[in-house]
Amino acid sequence: MGVFNAISLVTWLISAILISSAFKRPTENLGIIAFPATGLAVALQNTFTASHITETINTPIEIHILISIAATSVLGIAAAQAMLLTIQDRQLRNKRPGGFIRALPPLQTMERFLFQAIGLGFALQTLSLLSGFIFLDNMFAQHLVHKTILSIIAWSVFATLLWGRKQFGWRGKTAIRWTLSGFGVLILAYIGSKIVQELILS
Repeated sequence: MGVFNAISLVTWLISAILISSAFKRPTENLGIIAFPATGLAVALQNTFTASHITETINTPIEIHILISIAATSVLGIAAAQAMLLTIQDRQLRNKRPGGFIRALPPLQTMERFLFQAIGLGFALQTLSLLSGFIFLDNMFAQHLVHKTILSIIAWSVFATLLWGRKQFGWRGKTAIRWTLSGFGVLILAYIGSKIVQELILS
């Protein structure tokens, strides 16, 4: 897929997960960030002609790709949750919560959902890396090495965050910084490489 197709697919999946999970969890507020991002991604996809590469891919590699997309989407939800937590925490500290902040669940509920999303996304990313090493001929080939290294770095960031949460009770600003840093590296791995290859080098 072209870069804008990939971005559109990831943001669409994020929105779909949010809508489906809103029946059981207070995730609808994340739409404040996710839905405009999805709309922008679709607009970019329809505006710019993306290059498509079609080739015969065996089923195991297709499964690896789907797991990777799912992992990025779930961790994207965690990143959006971290952004909302940042705004909520800042306004509560300043004792002036207003606007949509009043509609958000309590801080502890927001934080609990953040780590649930990180846990699920981390499990999917672990499966993604394992399936890549098993099914791909060489994860460190020239056209994959940057993705592999950045994905491993992102995986390490989330692993450290979950370990710190369990061992030292990391939360608040510490959890937010680690979450956004890990997702930023993950986006560089998947989307950033596509931008460089399709929009800059070509």
